[in-house]
Amino acid sequence: MSNPTAAMLVIGDEILSGRTRDSNMNHLAKRLTDAGIDLREVRFVGDVRKTIVQAVKRLSTRHDHVFTSGGIGPTHDDITADCIAEAFDMPIDVRADAREVLEAHYAKTGSELNEARLRMARIPDGATLIDNPVSAAPGFSIGNVHVMAGVPAVFEAMVESVLPTLTGGTPLTSVSLRIERGEGDIAGPLRTLAEANPDLSFGSYPFNMNGRYGANIVIRGVDQVRVMEAREALAALFPGEAA
Repeated sequence: MSNPTAAMLVIGDEILSGRTRDSNMNHLAKRLTDAGIDLREVRFVGDVRKTIVQAVKRLSTRHDHVFTSGGIGPTHDDITADCIAEAFDMPIDVRADAREVLEAHYAKTGSELNEARLRMARIPDGATLIDNPVSAAPGFSIGNVHVMAGVPAVFEAMVESVLPTLTGGTPLTSVSLRIERGEGDIAGPLRTLAEANPDLSFGSYPFNMNGRYGANIVIRGVDQVRVMEAREALAALFPGEAA
């Protein structure tokens, strides 16, 4: 039985403009790999309502899980929650349980729960809150979509809140092999090995170090024995040049 699949939707003009560097995708990919959930697709979109709605609809029908990051804060351009509600055709408003979380947080910090901050309590009907131990404002899950903040520390905390609620598969085993030959020499034998092992994933990542060409071959799969056997078979094809 194959592992569940996932997609990620990164939302925000600041990401596409280059003003903010995204680190959430890398973190999510690693944690999903550990959980036996295969991240198959990542999309980056700006703060455009129609684009976000269309992306959510498409990704949620193609994958078992969709994780979004960005656009659930207190400012006018934080439109993700409204877009998710539209994608699922559900009403959205300030919800009592989310409001209680924010009221407790701001009472403790001595800050005012003003109108802008209250926007973070707007949750679509039918959604389940995602705990945020960093800054209190919750994310939420609806259907197979998990909606989280873009701030890395908060995103990472929300991922840890969501993962225990998901059913994963078998975590992937990953090994690498450094071959000091150009990719043109490696490509043929590597293709033959990949075709003989369709249950494994083979990636080739070339390098040029001090004028010497080579490639790091990464082999991934759910069966550790099969992964190691494939690595040994590839190493045998390049004696003295693989390590």
